[in-house]
Amino acid sequence: MNAAPPIVADMFAGLGGFSEGARQAGCSVVWAANHWPPAVDMHARNHPEALHLCQDLEQADWRGVPRHDLLLGSPACQGHSPARGKEKPHHDAQRSTAWAMVSAVEYHRPAAFVVENVRQFATKWVLYRAWCEAMHALGYALSPMVLNAADVGVPQERKRLFVVGTQSKHPITLRMPHRDHVPASSFIDFEGGSWSPIVCPRRKPATLARVKAGRARFGERFVMPYYGNGSGRTGRCLSRPIGTVTTVDRWAVVDGERMRMLSAAENRAAMGFPDSYHLPTAHKLAVHMLGNAVCPPQAREVIKALMEAM
Repeated sequence: MNAAPPIVADMFAGLGGFSEGARQAGCSVVWAANHWPPAVDMHARNHPEALHLCQDLEQADWRGVPRHDLLLGSPACQGHSPARGKEKPHHDAQRSTAWAMVSAVEYHRPAAFVVENVRQFATKWVLYRAWCEAMHALGYALSPMVLNAADVGVPQERKRLFVVGTQSKHPITLRMPHRDHVPASSFIDFEGGSWSPIVCPRRKPATLARVKAGRARFGERFVMPYYGNGSGRTGRCLSRPIGTVTTVDRWAVVDGERMRMLSAAENRAAMGFPDSYHLPTAHKLAVHMLGNAVCPPQAREVIKALMEAM
């Protein structure tokens, strides 16, 4: 890339985790797009310097996108993710959004691009190989990597696939840092939040069973998810990063005889966003956007490593 700060465009920008990571890496984010108006509004509030487009990106006119050195994108993951829950046919249609990245790359030919998605994007999508071949045909070598956000200091175990494309003969190797893991205790506020008694009429037996299992392993204070396997049955100690943050309230904090769900601010910290980063006022909407986001510190380190490698 050029010596000047790289110019970045962000597709499927959502809340702006990729854009925030790029900004922290010293890049200039000039354009961001998403199909969902609330996400575009929040991205614009946090990144007012960028031009914004609210549109289905499979229908976008790339002539209106400013020149850029680096294209970032997080295509819809619901069609690939095992967290999709019951079979939802509309999620299958969302798999095709990744082809919009090919279309944008074909038109602008940036020096590099980075695509983030769940690991199943590469292992379960029958068209992944064809997608890669399309990028190869455009002259890009691909470096796919599965990275854990906890390894760059995010207080969350979150494994995601990053596909780095460069105009090079061979795939490049990114030298990623490996930092000490940050525990969940770093962001949980035991003096705040809306607590309720663990034993109450509305509490389900499965929840009480999780609490009992967590107490047996970790004592009076720990976190536990409301659904899922693994930690969903045993809870999780506060000395570890929390498990994956999702688009609906997942993680509860247990403290003695009381418990509550994580606040939006705690979910923001678990994702590695700055405390000053604006979130929607509605809790449900804030959690949804955070669960769909890229962790900014992870995006920052990928982009910094890419800049050093080029």
